[in-house]
Amino acid sequence: MEHFGGILRDEQERRKWQNPEDILSEIGLRPGMTFADIGCGQGFFTVPAAKIVGDSGKVYASDISEPNIQKLREKVASEKLKNVILETGKAEDLILCSACADIVFFGIVLHDFEDPRKVLANAHSMLKPFGKLIDLDWSKESSEIGPPLHIRFSEEKAIQLIESSGFHVQVVKKSGSYHYIVMANL
Repeated sequence: MEHFGGILRDEQERRKWQNPEDILSEIGLRPGMTFADIGCGQGFFTVPAAKIVGDSGKVYASDISEPNIQKLREKVASEKLKNVILETGKAEDLILCSACADIVFFGIVLHDFEDPRKVLANAHSMLKPFGKLIDLDWSKESSEIGPPLHIRFSEEKAIQLIESSGFHVQVVKKSGSYHYIVMANL
């Protein structure tokens, strides 16, 4: 179960308004790539990413919550995925690999970090020279689900944070009814 705005929603419910496979395809995830899922929760994007990158690829996933990582560890084992490396800790303190990731992904979490600039600096360290940073986040609009409006980042704020961290924003667009995607590179 994942928690959004005081309402517990399981993965099936979340899939009604967000399709991880479609989003991962849209951002260009392919077999053989290395994907870093920062603030992965219980693996809503991690598990589909591991299936997409396949045995020749790798997925790094981190979350501050040990219970989330434990549930994800169980999912990974039940799916017999051998290409997932899990880490518990604050995103501000973790660099999962050095210049290894084709994609560093923030799935509706950038607004949650204590120090988003530090997290983005760590992402910079993890990306390959031609890698992509992806920020999928809640639109700053009222909705019946999601975090309180006052903690959401507007697209403009997300772009400013990302660009001030040394990235070049390439694409900004809506993603479903509740989110936007910012795609950037080094």
